Amino acid sequence: MLDLIWLIPLAPLVGVAINGLWGRRLPLRAVGAIACLTVAVSLLLSVGAVWQLSSLPEGARFHAVSLGTWLPLENLHVAWGFALDPLSAVMVLVVSGVGFLIHVYSIGYMAHEADYARFFAYMNLFMAMMLTLVLGDNMLVMFVGWEGVGLCSYLLIGFFYDRPFDARTGLSCADAGRKAFVTNRIGDFAFLIGVLYLAVSYGTLNFASISEAVRHADPASHGMLVAVGILLFLGACGKSAQIPLYVWLPDAMAGPTPVSALIHAATMVTAGVYMVTRMSALYAAAPEAMAVVAAVGALTAIFAATMGITARDIKKILAYSTVSQLGYMFAACGVGAYVAGIFHLMTHAFFKALLFLGAGSVIHGMSDEQDVTKMGGLKAKMPVTFWTMMMATLAISGIPGFAGFFSKDEILAGAWSSGNVWVWGILAAAAGITAFYMFRLIALTFWGKFRGTDEQEHHLHEAPAL
Repeated sequence: MLDLIWLIPLAPLVGVAINGLWGRRLPLRAVGAIACLTVAVSLLLSVGAVWQLSSLPEGARFHAVSLGTWLPLENLHVAWGFALDPLSAVMVLVVSGVGFLIHVYSIGYMAHEADYARFFAYMNLFMAMMLTLVLGDNMLVMFVGWEGVGLCSYLLIGFFYDRPFDARTGLSCADAGRKAFVTNRIGDFAFLIGVLYLAVSYGTLNFASISEAVRHADPASHGMLVAVGILLFLGACGKSAQIPLYVWLPDAMAGPTPVSALIHAATMVTAGVYMVTRMSALYAAAPEAMAVVAAVGALTAIFAATMGITARDIKKILAYSTVSQLGYMFAACGVGAYVAGIFHLMTHAFFKALLFLGAGSVIHGMSDEQDVTKMGGLKAKMPVTFWTMMMATLAISGIPGFAGFFSKDEILAGAWSSGNVWVWGILAAAAGITAFYMFRLIALTFWGKFRGTDEQEHHLHEAPAL
């Protein structure tokens, strides 16, 4: 199974080809089934490969597969290769697992939308690109996935490209997609410069080779390592919505809710955290760059949390929350608590995707209303949505016994033990604010009296089982 890891990103491309070329001629059920089936294949292959990897001795849990030479240059040899190790194992299970569930949800959520096949073709393309990103064994293959998920984000945010200007956001869906694309290009430009520096300096872009090279780097190259670390982190700031490049993510909520759950909560926005963790050897050799990561992450965590307090759009509250939680993950990487950062990445993928899917259920039940101040009392009409969102809220708030408690606590412990008490203080405050704005969302949406129109109240209903 380990030799077949190259099939994990390939399977969703089959769905892209079928639905992209013939989807408009197929029944809706067939389109949805094809899209979900191809992601299910990736999930099963991922589970099998990770199971086989776990049977290897602890120090030997690494398996690489090369499909051939990509760039046979004189001073730089780059293979088109994939690799599975404990870090990428976590990522492929999260991406394919959460991705499969969101695809199933989308069958029902998007059933009444036009361009059904186009939506699922884009979603499958995103899965292929994200899986390429996390499985690539060198920076250039990862960069293909990195740019691919950026393209898919643009396509999916602007999916409703024909919808008019929205006075609430000051943007149309097409504008929001362009804003995301341009903001990410700024970060990606810095990222690419960092990659080129590594290629010129070490003659390789293979992750294992770069890690080995920086461990034995000449002290004279320390400045270069710091610069590269900061350049790569700027790319991560774009992809993972950190200060100052966070501005695209709240507006990205213009896209369909399953897109918000998959791309802008569970997978694509965590690519920057994954990249920094993958390059941990470089950051260990450049503590100044690590300090920048910690500072930006901590400040983003508290800054975005304060914006969540006053937001009224149910999806924007969750978007600011995502920016804040990504700050948590980067702060963990900045203080050297990489395991805690990836642990929180994994737990956050599940409870934040669940919150977005619950928000989608609320929006459907409220006839497309997204302002929480015009809701209230939905618990009686939407009990399943209420209890699932309540569980996710308990998790993100760090209530003991739920996933978020354990992952946030590990990050706080890592910040404290590293001696960065100021990071610990900021993150502890951000955790308290997170609990406040999340329970504010629950209270305004599900408790109290209904504050919407009579027509909305008449049409209130629980989401279908699918």
